[in-house]
Amino acid sequence: MDQLQAIRAFARVVETGNFTRAADSLNMPNATLSKMVQELEAHLGIRLLQRTTRRVTVTPEGHEYYEKATRIMRDLEDIDASFTAVQSKPRGQLRIDIGGSTARDVLIPALPDFFSRYPDIHIDLGVSDRPVDLISDNVDCVIRGGPLHDSTLIARHIGDATLITCATPAYLKAYGVPAYPEELKNGHRLVSYLSPQSGRAFPFRFERDGVKSEIKTGHRIGVNESNAHLAAALAGLGIIQTFTYALDPLLKDGSIVEILQAWRPAPYPFHVVYPQNRHVTYRLRVFIDWLLGCFPQRLASAADGSACNRA
Repeated sequence: MDQLQAIRAFARVVETGNFTRAADSLNMPNATLSKMVQELEAHLGIRLLQRTTRRVTVTPEGHEYYEKATRIMRDLEDIDASFTAVQSKPRGQLRIDIGGSTARDVLIPALPDFFSRYPDIHIDLGVSDRPVDLISDNVDCVIRGGPLHDSTLIARHIGDATLITCATPAYLKAYGVPAYPEELKNGHRLVSYLSPQSGRAFPFRFERDGVKSEIKTGHRIGVNESNAHLAAALAGLGIIQTFTYALDPLLKDGSIVEILQAWRPAPYPFHVVYPQNRHVTYRLRVFIDWLLGCFPQRLASAADGSACNRA
């Protein structure tokens, strides 16, 4: 029995909650993974997992073994990294999750710079506005905007985006240009962004002279994906609030017009987030460092694909 490999297999079952997802994340047959866990249990002389036809639960002994064994694995990875980082370039695979418009307008246009620096790193990019579970989905990090509520995660601030209120010239010609946020309640058609998690519409937010306000009113259409949200506005369906990085070329050619500029809300923070109980690999460290140098400019304006610090 390869005990380290067996420990990794057992840890993935604990993290994903079942054998099938664990086997998929490790690219091995389900039967092989199950046999490795059974051999580990036989070696230890204890039951680590309680199996039924419907679910897998971790025994108290399994919880204790998982905590101690994963600490040892992280220590081993740190030892390896301390030697290999000096002698070689970072390499391997990163799994990253990011929202739709942020991927399209910010991250993907900047990736040629990242790959020119780190050609031996490969990225699997999950693009969705729906939140993922970093542990069970075996994701190295996620890039998300907005407030953070999960205290079990580590978050690094990577920049702020500008949120504006806008519509097409055709819409504004048909329905008029609102002079104040409250006018949005009077006959205007709104395209709301819906939370992919809860399905609730985010309110339209405004701020002027330090005074914040929100407009919560019925919408003509709600959309829970950022690219489709912008497409609804371009189709003339109504007014939206979205980020300038998704609008740069549209604002420049007049396809979209900003309104209520004096009431722009405060800058919207973005973070790279990763689990605090998972070892941060050398390749993830260099990716996060690259984000810290690249994203502040990119979030502020995505028009120039070269906007990455070369330091």
